Amino acid sequence: MDPNDTNAELEEIKTKLKRLLVEQLSLEDLDPSDIEDDGELFGEGLGLDSLDAVEIVVMLQRHFGVEVKTAHQSREVFRSINTLAQYILDHRAPS
Repeated sequence: MDPNDTNAELEEIKTKLKRLLVEQLSLEDLDPSDIEDDGELFGEGLGLDSLDAVEIVVMLQRHFGVEVKTAHQSREVFRSINTLAQYILDHRAPS
């Protein structure tokens, strides 16, 4: 696959992820463009919590057809928009 195609696809996934996070997690005070690609999603970053993590799991399954199987794996995958987007790119079924 052409690296430019991969980069474009990754950017598209990041944009969709940010929009979905704002919509699905009711982050009314936030515009998707306010979410930094490498900013922490939990704790000091966006301040998401364990209930938000469950919503993200459902969102990944529904919108991207991707599952995160273990709690250990989810900690790393859910670190930032960058890590989520890369995981989706690496694990979703080919279209």
